[in-house]
Amino acid sequence: MSDHSYGFRPRRNQHQALIKLKEYVEDGYIYVVDIDLEKFFGRVNHDILMSRVARTIKDKGVLKLIRAYLNSGSLENGVVVKDKEGTPQGGPISPLLSNMMLHDLDMELERRGLRFVRFADDCNRYVKLPRAAERVMKGITEFIEKTLKLKVNQEESLVGR
Repeated sequence: MSDHSYGFRPRRNQHQALIKLKEYVEDGYIYVVDIDLEKFFGRVNHDILMSRVARTIKDKGVLKLIRAYLNSGSLENGVVVKDKEGTPQGGPISPLLSNMMLHDLDMELERRGLRFVRFADDCNRYVKLPRAAERVMKGITEFIEKTLKLKVNQEESLVGR
């Protein structure tokens, strides 16, 4: 797991995330790129998620159990509706699954040398210049949509100071 990930991890919390954010600002990284993942828990592709889970978990029984959990569906007007994507939000393993799904995003941000703080599906990147912020917004949005097959909410995402 990335040192930049603070949500739902042992000995990690939001206070530490805020301390890291403050360090970035004090170092001159005053522009933030906040990319909002549209309906993250409702849009996670099961196959992509399971491939990431299988990197860590080798027990086939556990993998089958997680797949069954993802495929269990949801109750709508008294009828069980099978889901082809998404994870049950608020479910007991949803935070773990979100961290596993977004691990590749963390690695991509680190590979690019970006400063960032991620807490579950919320992630802010910090840069020094507005032009860099625009470039990061474009590049990371492309990575999220093409590689992770998640949707970026353009109206909620922002670049600011």
